[in-house]
Amino acid sequence: MEPLGRIGRTTVDVLAVLLDSDRPRWGLEIIKLTGRPSGSVYPLLDRLERAGWVTSDWDDDSDRRGPRRRLYVLTPDGAREAVRVCARKARPTTATRPEVAR
Repeated sequence: MEPLGRIGRTTVDVLAVLLDSDRPRWGLEIIKLTGRPSGSVYPLLDRLERAGWVTSDWDDDSDRRGPRRRLYVLTPDGAREAVRVCARKARPTTATRPEVAR
């Protein structure tokens, strides 16, 4: 598994959706859940897959109408890193902590 260079808010949002899921998610579903544009999410999913953080497969639900969906799931190593990344990004830093009124 390769480390990710830059980890922005979109990356954290996508990783959080995948972490919170008990099943694979498809791209459009991730877009809707994160509120991020497809032009950000799909390239990020590709980058996560190339780095070994996620794997993907085509949906094989033959009863479903419409185009096939690509399903994404975190790898075990990717899930461990995603937990670490999301926890680190969730902690407020000194620069973002609100001042306490005295």
